[in-house]
Amino acid sequence: MSNPEHINGDMSKFVSVNTNKMKWQPSPSGTVWRKRLHLVGPSETGQVTSLVMYEANADFHAHAHPGGEEILVLGGTFSDERGDFTAGTYLLNPEGYEHTPYSKEGGIIFVKLRQYPGDNRKQIVVETQKMDWEDNSCPGIAVKTLYCEQNYPEETSLLKWDAGASPGKVVYPGGAEILILRGNLQDENGSYGEMSWLRFPVGAEHTPYSPNGCELYIKRGGISLLESV
Repeated sequence: MSNPEHINGDMSKFVSVNTNKMKWQPSPSGTVWRKRLHLVGPSETGQVTSLVMYEANADFHAHAHPGGEEILVLGGTFSDERGDFTAGTYLLNPEGYEHTPYSKEGGIIFVKLRQYPGDNRKQIVVETQKMDWEDNSCPGIAVKTLYCEQNYPEETSLLKWDAGASPGKVVYPGGAEILILRGNLQDENGSYGEMSWLRFPVGAEHTPYSPNGCELYIKRGGISLLESV
């Protein structure tokens, strides 16, 4: 069994990572590569947030998901026994779900493991590319809601910001995570480009804006439920 370790494991701190500057690291599969953004616990069984790249014809052995699994397909195709999921597909697999993932053509996914406990969560498959953008309470920002379930703290969405859009000061009572899919986001602390990952602790606040427009994944809430070191 691997010894416990951590990457960006202190949930009380703000973290920003430019994933473009990270190198792909091999997984036990040999044909699946990863960039680990967050890890608390043993290397292969801890809570982890990663970018994962499947080579063409790559596969993983059958495995269960204690604590659940969240996936956003960023490119190519991700597959399992249920079918093929193309870029833009969002998946939430509840605690205990078991599958044998693979990719015939290759693909890249954003994945969070062991961060969605609760065996009565719904299993979610959303083809976000077929959804319409909906008006948000903030002018210039549109939303696609991916996951929000009663009795659970997380709310996951895609947001599209017009050039120059800003919601003013934003507070995250339950913390938040952001992955910038396209464009650039800025706030009083810095500038974050495409494929930057941000994590905000419980109670954090900032005043974000996008000078040229952007699209991003955001998960609000649930940070306090994660293990911390």
